Amino acid sequence: MPGTSPDFAARLRSAGLRPTRQRVALARVLFGAGHRHVTAESLHAEVRATRIPVALATVYNALNQFRDAGLLREVVVAPGRSYFDTNTGHHHHFFVENDGELHDFPSDKVTIAGLPAPPKGTHLSRVDVVVRVRR
Repeated sequence: MPGTSPDFAARLRSAGLRPTRQRVALARVLFGAGHRHVTAESLHAEVRATRIPVALATVYNALNQFRDAGLLREVVVAPGRSYFDTNTGHHHHFFVENDGELHDFPSDKVTIAGLPAPPKGTHLSRVDVVVRVRR
């Protein structure tokens, strides 16, 4: 039905990104199914399954560009291990260590007290909580 599918090129343009063919294809796969968490490798596999030729390096670059433009949040669960979250609203995560799954939970379910003052010349922008669980 015309007019009902999201205009991914316009979304990229409004975030200050040039809507290249590969960025639009990645955005369509990434944002077309609601909020979710992906790694560069999992998104690469998804895109390749749609028969769109794209290099893993291109996926990494696009995810970092989308993050820098505010379209994604990066959740670092370990050094060198990141997930990209399409939900940019304030929330926290459960990380299932043995499965590698990430699950959202509302920020109002956590109370953080006693934070030290940030370094001079800086201000607190956000606190991210990752609660590690096992099955």
